[in-house]
Amino acid sequence: MNEKYERGAGVLCHISSLPNKYGIGSLGREAYEFADFLKKSRVKYWQILPLVQTGYGDSPYQTVYCNSGNPYFIDLESLKEQGLLDEEELQSAEMPAGDADYETLYKNRYNVLRLAYARFNVKDREFEDFVQNGGFDDYALFMSLKSRYGGTFDSFPLSYKYRESFALQEFKNSVYKSEYLFWQFLQFVFCKQWEKLKKYVNSLGIKIIGDVPLYVAYDSSDVWAHPEIFKLDADLKPTSVAGVPPDYFCDKGQLWGNPLYNWDALSAQNYEWWINRIEKACKMFDVIRIDHFRGLDRYYAIPACNTTAEFGEWLPGPGMRLFNEIRRRLGDVEIIAEDLGIIDSGVVKLRMRTGFPGMKVLQFAFDGTQTNSYLPKNIDNNSVVYTGTHDNDTTLGFISAMDEEQFKEFKKQLRSSMKDVNVVMPVVSREDAVYALNACALASRACIAVLPVQDVLALDTNSRMNVPSTVGGNWRFRLDKIPDRLHAAILRKMVISSVR
Repeated sequence: MNEKYERGAGVLCHISSLPNKYGIGSLGREAYEFADFLKKSRVKYWQILPLVQTGYGDSPYQTVYCNSGNPYFIDLESLKEQGLLDEEELQSAEMPAGDADYETLYKNRYNVLRLAYARFNVKDREFEDFVQNGGFDDYALFMSLKSRYGGTFDSFPLSYKYRESFALQEFKNSVYKSEYLFWQFLQFVFCKQWEKLKKYVNSLGIKIIGDVPLYVAYDSSDVWAHPEIFKLDADLKPTSVAGVPPDYFCDKGQLWGNPLYNWDALSAQNYEWWINRIEKACKMFDVIRIDHFRGLDRYYAIPACNTTAEFGEWLPGPGMRLFNEIRRRLGDVEIIAEDLGIIDSGVVKLRMRTGFPGMKVLQFAFDGTQTNSYLPKNIDNNSVVYTGTHDNDTTLGFISAMDEEQFKEFKKQLRSSMKDVNVVMPVVSREDAVYALNACALASRACIAVLPVQDVLALDTNSRMNVPSTVGGNWRFRLDKIPDRLHAAILRKMVISSVR
């Protein structure tokens, strides 16, 4: 038994996917109601995607600052209660029900938030302390410059692009001081609302699993403020970028385009930037999932001029040196290693040395071989099992794509797996198979079993969160309401039956 991680069930549901009247999920009432649903369901973990302010493509894995909070998640009704918005302004932020419409959010939401800022007392002592010590100085400067000049940071006037200290200080103290404080205000409000929500979730006996992407976006305050720790040329352009070679998801590979780390420079700094990042994540979350863990053993470097990820080279990452420093500085941190994709012996060895649980995805289990490591019977305790991830189709979508012969064979293999882990329930329809797969995940020996909320509700492919290597149309899924008592009862019954 993995003593470090309390055995229990989890549900994956991003904040953006929560329902409300304002076009995207928030840290408001519905988040608390979702936590109540998890409590009723006997769920011990709530997993989310990165909470960061998104950039190009609206992906939570492309952010303007790795430690930011997404201003879209700020609860507007709380701002009204504080006297920062009136009823008419609140109503102006309402949007039609359905999937998130990022284009409309981008056009309208910041206008409402600026109205709240205009009424906020920037001389508030707590806010002044936050500005001084919150760690958002580079972010606020970066966003202020983007407000003034637009484009990416490499199109800023040279004195700003190359961060001449006198020029930056003059800009900060100029008429743009108000803009600088606006971006500080957004992070201040987000942090206060998140702290309140997390405290409530924890009071219910539920831990939050947060997500730390391995890479950051090129057009970010991270790269702008710390160019020395990335592989850039003299003009601050990436020389090579991140991605993965052809795999299950894409026959041309995935060209992510993120700048790669200069691990030698980071090592010379004792990984200070990474230590700060993990330390902040530890304060925000109870457990951390490191996305693309394999890139810390070896990473795939694609020449920046390439248009696909087919041709790159594998280069050594920091390996245990980084984790030894994290442990030395921060102690034992609860981390889940996302070890999916192209996994070789080096990645396996690194994960084993760290002791972190890896990930198992049941949608990958049924290839007809009994040695498949994703089969429920083969999953060991030092694992976190999922029916699917944010990159997979929903389980109902996955099953519905099968023709009748394929589904017949899938049911045969599924029923065999159910016997292996002592799950007893009928499997006739494709929806039955979704619930059976949920039950198999919960009944496995994994220390944590996480079900995407789409699978808890047996939603079809229209509710898929993301299709890798595509731009547009992703990250939009939203619930139309908080799951009801019936779904809580179904999930609770599965959870209780899995307890051994």
